Amino acid sequence: MRHEFRLTVGPVGFRIGSDWREPLDRLAALYDGYPETALPDFTVRLFAQRPWRRFIRPSVMIGGDYMLPDAAPMALAHGLLAAEMGMNLQMALGQRRYLLLHASAAEKGGKAVLMTGASGAGKSTLSALLGERGWRLMGDEFALVDCETGLLHAFPRLVSLKNEAIALFEGQVDARRFGPKLSDTPKGTIRHMRPNDEAVAHMAEPVKPALLLFPRFGHEAAVRPMGAGEVFVRLTQASTNYVALGEAGFDALSSLVKTVPTRAIDYPDTETALRLVEQLWTESSL
Repeated sequence: MRHEFRLTVGPVGFRIGSDWREPLDRLAALYDGYPETALPDFTVRLFAQRPWRRFIRPSVMIGGDYMLPDAAPMALAHGLLAAEMGMNLQMALGQRRYLLLHASAAEKGGKAVLMTGASGAGKSTLSALLGERGWRLMGDEFALVDCETGLLHAFPRLVSLKNEAIALFEGQVDARRFGPKLSDTPKGTIRHMRPNDEAVAHMAEPVKPALLLFPRFGHEAAVRPMGAGEVFVRLTQASTNYVALGEAGFDALSSLVKTVPTRAIDYPDTETALRLVEQLWTESSL
């Protein structure tokens, strides 16, 4: 690999190699302050499908320790997104140290709220907003549950803001924390945002999960309890490695379902959602 960048996010180390310097320069700028890893857990490769595609209509293939053989190349202008997708891919296919949940998380007072749900539920936006309003952002993409202790480990990667959510942060957050706007991606317009200094400084500190929420955007405000069976099934669907972990994954997920209060919340806008989260957080702490 012609160019290389290494970093540690929470308990996971990455080595990212590229045929082009530009994507790694953008990564280095946005991940400034993150520790470098000496022994990476995963390797990501950004490479040209053919040698001439480095120069003529350059396009990026995503590879690494784990890869999808039928994945389509991406434009070099989306190289930063390709690197982030490559890191996601390694975690989703190769993570075996932790129970991996497709969820966002934020911490307050040594305990964490977890939010998971279908794509478009708003979990990334809500956790990022909490991270700017007195909470510590632990991650907007993956939640890492220790199978032995049940503790939640932070994984504060760049926050992937999409479409209308971008405007919620522009003007409110230091411009140096933003990456470029990436238009015409499979999910529309995306802009990456670096978590704040507190999230980075304390990302090695695991905490106990204390509240689990299943948010749903676009409906009148409502809160409903959820049965243990429904929660368990939906969490297995949210995990990419539950089956691979076997008994350890079953035990960790069962403990999470049994010990953590869970609610489903509907909301019509972000301010309503944040109010509901704070309300349920207060109630769970009583």
